Amino acid sequence: MTYHILEETTVFDDFFRIKKAKIKHDLFSSGSVEINRFCFERGDSVAIVIYEKDTDSLLFTNQFRYPTVKKTDGWILELTAGSLEADEDPEQRVKIEVEEEIGYTLTNLVLIGSFFVSPGGSSERVLLYYTEVASTDKVFEGGGMHNEKEDIQLVKIPVLDTRNKLKNFEFQDAKTLVGLQWFLFNK
Repeated sequence: MTYHILEETTVFDDFFRIKKAKIKHDLFSSGSVEINRFCFERGDSVAIVIYEKDTDSLLFTNQFRYPTVKKTDGWILELTAGSLEADEDPEQRVKIEVEEEIGYTLTNLVLIGSFFVSPGGSSERVLLYYTEVASTDKVFEGGGMHNEKEDIQLVKIPVLDTRNKLKNFEFQDAKTLVGLQWFLFNK
């Protein structure tokens, strides 16, 4: 099976980028098809499942997410995460995000894996990590970057309560669902 990008143009370029492409690719049944597709160029991101051992809790962020307002009240519980810049070290980025958003310092990171969030229209790939901390590892204020107008709340949820919230569909964020399922299956 092969594909060819016949033409590719950027149709929007601001905080994010949208590309339009004319593509020709093989069909499973034989032959090929030529189609136009759009791609929301989001770039790669990092996220982390954080288990606080001394409280038997998982750590989350709670923050306002504009794209969710038509389906929720706008505030979403999710794993600490952030966008990667080109050529940036993912482990360093996740450590910075945790310090900025919830105030913890991290040492040992384990890469769980990576996955595409919505491959039908977005290039975003999440590199998902895991770490264990103690409550004494909270050495920074957290709350997000004030110059970026972030307003982030740290939320600690005991593992048993997290399991119940997951069963009751209280988590709405894909990376968080993937991370929680990994944690509950493996830990």
